[in-house]
Amino acid sequence: MVIPCREESATLRTNCDEIDSSIGVEGDDNIHVSGSDGCDPKLTVEPPEKQPCRTSNQNAPELSADSPLYGFSSVCGRRPEMEDAIAVKPQLFQVPSHMLMDDYVNGNTKYSPAHFFGVYDGHGGFEVANYCQEHLHSVLIKEIEAVEARLNEKNERNNWQEHWKKAFSNCFHEVDDEVVGVHEANSGSNNGNESECSIESLATETVGSTAVVAVLTQSHIIVANCGDSRAVMCRRKEALPLSADHKPDREDEWTRIEASGGKVIQWNGYRILGVLAVSRSIGDRYLKPWIIPEPEVVFVQREKKDECLILASDGLWDIMTNEEACDIARKRILIWHKKNDNNESMGQGHGVDPASQFAAEYLSRLALQRGSKDNISVIVIDLKAQRKFKTKA
Repeated sequence: MVIPCREESATLRTNCDEIDSSIGVEGDDNIHVSGSDGCDPKLTVEPPEKQPCRTSNQNAPELSADSPLYGFSSVCGRRPEMEDAIAVKPQLFQVPSHMLMDDYVNGNTKYSPAHFFGVYDGHGGFEVANYCQEHLHSVLIKEIEAVEARLNEKNERNNWQEHWKKAFSNCFHEVDDEVVGVHEANSGSNNGNESECSIESLATETVGSTAVVAVLTQSHIIVANCGDSRAVMCRRKEALPLSADHKPDREDEWTRIEASGGKVIQWNGYRILGVLAVSRSIGDRYLKPWIIPEPEVVFVQREKKDECLILASDGLWDIMTNEEACDIARKRILIWHKKNDNNESMGQGHGVDPASQFAAEYLSRLALQRGSKDNISVIVIDLKAQRKFKTKA
């Protein structure tokens, strides 16, 4: 079975409070967001016991089993209501090592710590994003447990990536079924001997949410995406996209929508039936079967050159490119460390990291200053196991 880690996870549903008047970096006085709606969430995660993961591969990153270093920011911006939600679950569970078949994984270790991060961008209301925030990671654990049970029963160890894809697909579809109200219920008229479909929606039919989630292990980053929220990694100072936006005008999405009887209409951008500007989401019952919850899953092997990972809603990506966001996040983290390396611990496992928090807040407020009209939610994860700077004389 999948072994749950210690209870050190945290889920965040941010409320709108007043944004700080500045980002607080010398030379960055142009970034001021006075009087706007935003949030400054606080989170404390008790560091777990250190369990260093050994590796014989010289190209493998120096990784700790502790919680990764991360920061997050969620800003209402110019929207009247916050419809985004963020989930942060360090040490959520331990994944069986045979589901991460790679030289980076110590062959003597049966399980590898897995950390979960998610950004959910709601539309039409916040109910679906909230539900994903509270439940999607738990459903994923159940699906991973089911995969492990099948692998143990059949003694299969190949195609590990396909098992992850199946787990994420089942997870997203199950959450979608729960949101739109499709579930199996015993029928009283049949004395409970048969099942029939019961409709009891958790949200109105016009409410939905994107979902971009990342599972971090000692050897890999696995991203599942449904919608136009995005995951981007900074590696060797370059932006590496880990997701592709699901837009109706994407050729394969356009073909799929029209093949199922839908129409893509140009109405202030390409939209399904002229209404929704994304082609995949959780919820949005009124646009099924054209809108689907099927995620695309990407696998990346971790390297020493990895610097940071950004998960964000389109409130950020509508305003800046992948390259610009990665460059800003990387530099903000470095600037923070160069100014504070003598004052703060730089080890793993301390939950919210001030350098990553600094980068996330900078990105969200910069997007707001540049005119983003949407909610802006950003998670920045520092992928460097340890940063070393020369002590000033």
